Amino acid sequence: MTEVKLLSLKNIIKTFPVIEPGFFDDLRSNMYKYSHYSWVESIKRIVGPENEDYDIKPWIFIWGMDHDGRIFQFLVQNIIEESKDSQAILVALAPPELAKLFEQYKEGAILRTLSLLNSPKKMKFLMVLAPKGKSITEEQQLIQIDKQDLERLKFINTLKHMPNIKGQWFPTSDLKCPNCNGPLIQLYTPEVGLVCQRCGFKKVK
Repeated sequence: MTEVKLLSLKNIIKTFPVIEPGFFDDLRSNMYKYSHYSWVESIKRIVGPENEDYDIKPWIFIWGMDHDGRIFQFLVQNIIEESKDSQAILVALAPPELAKLFEQYKEGAILRTLSLLNSPKKMKFLMVLAPKGKSITEEQQLIQIDKQDLERLKFINTLKHMPNIKGQWFPTSDLKCPNCNGPLIQLYTPEVGLVCQRCGFKKVK
């Protein structure tokens, strides 16, 4: 699995720039028209600067290279999940050279770069990486839950195979039926002293 380390825009230009829906409309159009523009579902984890895990659903990662060999990497968060017409926030970028360009020229550099990304003749390739299924963190949580359920089932099955509590949990001196080994119950009658409730055996006084 490939890891990409990015620099926060908040640390570079003190804010998170907003990207209008029109940029993504043009990007989708280029994907339909040009083979060097592509969409790949591959994001499995987003980790913040404090090592915190984020829900991967609202994120995409733009990865491109122009014909001059310059690399562009942007982490983008949709403001409204699963909406094609939603604005998005430019959260982080790489490489450091691009960060220096943004720090120096601010909005001008951002607008020119976004325009370049949507210029098929100038780009060698551009990939939009999107979330794929559940995040690694969610999958690990599901595995932990499954393990807990398995242990619980094992415990229940153990209880099922334990003997009945009556007269069998602890050593007992109760008389047993000579026929079926069932417990003999004492009857207070003149003729019969003990009887087996399982097979009907009677022991006469």
